[in-house]
Amino acid sequence: MMYIDNILFAIILILGIGLFTKNVIKLKRNINLGRDVNRTDNPSARWKNMAMIALGQSKMIKRPIAGFFHIIVYVGFIIINLEVLEIIIDGLFGTHRIFSFLGGLYGFLIGSFEILAVLVLFAVIVFWIRRNGIKLKRFVSSDLTGWPKNDANYILYFEVVLMSLFLIMNAFDLQFQTMNSGNVISQFLTPSPEIFSLIQVEIIERVAWWIHICGILVFLNYLYYSKHLHILLAFPNTYFADLNPKGQLDDLESVTKEVKLMMDPTADPFAAQPADPNAVPQKFGASDVQDLNWVQLLNAYTCTECGRCTSVCPANITGKKLSPRKIMMDTRDRMEEVGKNIDANKGVFVPDNKALLNDYITPEELWACTSCNACVEECPVNISPLSIIIDMRRYLVMEQSAAPQSLNAMMTNIENNGAPWQYNQQDRLNWKNE
Repeated sequence: MMYIDNILFAIILILGIGLFTKNVIKLKRNINLGRDVNRTDNPSARWKNMAMIALGQSKMIKRPIAGFFHIIVYVGFIIINLEVLEIIIDGLFGTHRIFSFLGGLYGFLIGSFEILAVLVLFAVIVFWIRRNGIKLKRFVSSDLTGWPKNDANYILYFEVVLMSLFLIMNAFDLQFQTMNSGNVISQFLTPSPEIFSLIQVEIIERVAWWIHICGILVFLNYLYYSKHLHILLAFPNTYFADLNPKGQLDDLESVTKEVKLMMDPTADPFAAQPADPNAVPQKFGASDVQDLNWVQLLNAYTCTECGRCTSVCPANITGKKLSPRKIMMDTRDRMEEVGKNIDANKGVFVPDNKALLNDYITPEELWACTSCNACVEECPVNISPLSIIIDMRRYLVMEQSAAPQSLNAMMTNIENNGAPWQYNQQDRLNWKNE
């Protein structure tokens, strides 16, 4: 019977990790749909960003209440799951609490885990109340309905179940309780012999053990479909974030080449032609996810959907349609759609007459943005919705000539008068004398 349990455990473990690996490969494939961009400069600053922001949660605590409880859940969930290593060894080799030979150190670790489990349960309850009880504005927005709204609650329920199972598993493990070391919480949950027989206690402990490890594997594979991918992606996302000062926009290489070509009277206009005459020229800006760079697509998968960006967006606050959170969610949804298209067509994307622009994100949303960078500053994991907005605006202007009338008037004035105002060129500098 012992060997059957070990074989069953090994099969479940292999299936769980195998499916997770498959999802990671798909995730990497989808992110690599984006254009290449070099983010290997200044590694010391990048490591510092990752340590301070992803690991140290430095931007989370700007909102103290949410930040404090998030740190509890983050630290508790990560540290408690260190005991998964012991569960895996016990499951594969038929041992029981293999690390108990550590004696007092083991008791200290398990005791710490139990305290953290209770703190995580309390924090999760607070988060649930904030979302579903008092209903904070950023959690009841029109862009957070259906699956995104339910997903957040499912994660909270997952954490409640996993933390409860950990405590029950310890409480009903009589061998662990007789050690009287590390059972700082579970000792108060131990079953009464008047209610439970020894066989019932053993069955409950084994059931809790199996559901706990299976729940962890289910949670691991659920991450791909959830906003909680940031548990894994926050680290690379903060490392590869743009280090340029906020407000400094990148130059389009294709535009730079065209301008240099026009300004150089000795340049050969045919020198810049692609070697392949059938090659599709690169777009100015972006209309679909393949036109964005891979860091922007990584941003979309990393988005926690917390709504901090939208809550500080001046356009959104004044009632305009723009929601930076929706920009990231739409980008991720379109990326998933493109990925499914590739899967269905044996690794090749077949045009589906859809695009990120118009089918997911409207020009009205894009032009509502004030380019103030408030969303970038507020994001706890250094996501930049603004970079996507700017690239899609560039496409509208340079590929479709679809800028708003006010912007067209300004560009016409610059072309004709050398200034954004409708002044005579001789009057351009009159303002400085006023």
